[in-house]
This record gives sequence, structure tokens and C-alpha cells, in this order.
Amino acid sequence: MTTFQDDQTVIPLKKKLPTRWFRLIIGGGIGLLLLIIVLTNVYIVHENEYKVVRQFGEIVRIEQTPGLRFKIPFIQTVTSLPKAQIFYDVAEAEINTKDKKRILVNHYAIWEITNPKEMIQNARTLENAESKMDEFIFSIVRTELGRLNYDEIINDEKSSRGSLNDEVTAKVNELLQQDRYGIRVVDVRMKRIDLPEENEQSVYKRMISERESKAQEYLSMGDAQKQRIIAQTDREVKEMLAKAQADAERIRASGEQEAARIYNETFAKDPEFYSFYRTLESYKTTIGKDTVVILPANSPYAKWLLGQTR
Repeated sequence: MTTFQDDQTVIPLKKKLPTRWFRLIIGGGIGLLLLIIVLTNVYIVHENEYKVVRQFGEIVRIEQTPGLRFKIPFIQTVTSLPKAQIFYDVAEAEINTKDKKRILVNHYAIWEITNPKEMIQNARTLENAESKMDEFIFSIVRTELGRLNYDEIINDEKSSRGSLNDEVTAKVNELLQQDRYGIRVVDVRMKRIDLPEENEQSVYKRMISERESKAQEYLSMGDAQKQRIIAQTDREVKEMLAKAQADAERIRASGEQEAARIYNETFAKDPEFYSFYRTLESYKTTIGKDTVVILPANSPYAKWLLGQTR
């Protein structure tokens, strides 16, 4: 048997080595097991989620602050719920209007979890929460649209829908809060309001007729406005022309009066020249190229033609 001697101690190697390896293996296994236990019981809380910690099926806490957390091994379990807003496409529904006509309504909802504990206790799952929300939305939309007539819904110009989306959202939240489902509807919006296939053609014809009637009304109003503008313009033009003509006559009369005054003042200074000037002016108007004038030789009118200056 091989031995190792160190001063006073003699160790039999064949007996000691297996014991050491066994202890190392056992220690490593325990360490690995502890590491696995730690890693499998550490969880991360993200920004956009809730972490629900249960112990024997009961909720003991809800984590919503981001960070690293630890649960008790084998006793506690962790599940996640979304903290962000969730889009839900509500199924298309057929609704009767106030005047007993059918329409197909298609809408969607945006919702979020506000109290995870209440949501789990009363709705259990996200699917159940959405199902209950869908039920409330359909009931309220049916009630609200049932108060309106068919034409009030499909005709945008006569629509009485108003803030229907906001009213539906508020009433759905009242019911959800009343039953403590721990969720809140952020918004309910109607994507589309359609007609049953058998009603589409008649409604389209009615809409076309209404649009044509409205177009004709606009054309008539435009034509009437055009005639009013033309009549007003013609009247204003006539008034302007009459005023301009009156002003022209007044200016002309004033000018002639002023000219006569100047003539009178000028010719009064030399009557003989004035007589001579007037005679020359009359020659221009009475005597042409082929005019034959027979006058007495002693006629005052002829003296300038005959060269008589006296």
C-alpha cells in the first residue's frame, strides 16, 4: 500500500481520496441545486406589466414597480397582466332603430386594467373581462341607437348621434365599476355603421335623391343670387351713368356760361372786332366750296367778302 509521509502523519491515499471526491461532488450538487432554485424563483417586473404573486392560490401581493423580485420556492407562483392599454375589436351587431329599421354596427374599444386584484377575483381572465365589457358595450349601444330614427343615424347632415361615443364610454365604465371588474374603458368608437344587404339599394337611392335635391336647391339659390347681383349691378351702372351725364351737362353749361362771359368781356372792349369775328364765323358755316350767295352790294354781310373795310 502506497503511503504519503509528512513528518509525523502517515495518510493512506487509497482510503482518503474517494472520500474527498465524494464530498466535492455532493457540495457541487448542492450548490448547483441552490443556484437553480434561486434562478427559478427570481422574476423581473417590467414597465408595462403587473406581476401577480399567489401563495396557495391566494393573491398575496401585486408588483408594478419595475425591478428584480424574489418569490418563495415551491409555495408562491407569479403570473403577468398587461399594464398598457389594450385594443379590443367588438363583434359586429345588428340593432333596431327607433322607427324599427335594422342597421349593422361595428365598433372597437380601448381598455386597461386599473385594479389587477379585482380583475382576477371577479373576471378571472382577460378573456372573461373582454367578454363582460363586450356585453355592456352592446347593451348600451343598442339602447342609445334605439332612441334614434333611421334617417338620423345614416344622414350626416341630420345626425342626432352627437357625442354618442363618449356617452357609451361613460356608461360602460359605470357598469364595470359597479360590478368591480377592475378594468376601465378608455374609449369606445364606432368604426362603421352598415345596412343589411336587403336595405342597401333603397337607402342608396334615397341618399342619391336627397343629394340631387340638395344640389338643385343650391343651383336655384345660386341662380337667384346671380340675378340679384346682375340687377343690382345694372341699377348701379345706370345710376352712375345718369350721375356722370348730369355732371357732364352741369360742367358743360358752366363752361359755356364762362365762355360767354369771357366773350362778352372781351368783345365789349372792341365791338367792331367782335362784329368782324362773328361775320367770319358765319362765313364758315354758310359758305362752302360750291356755294353761290347773292347779296346786295351795300349789304353789311357782303362788305368783307368784297374787301370793303369801311
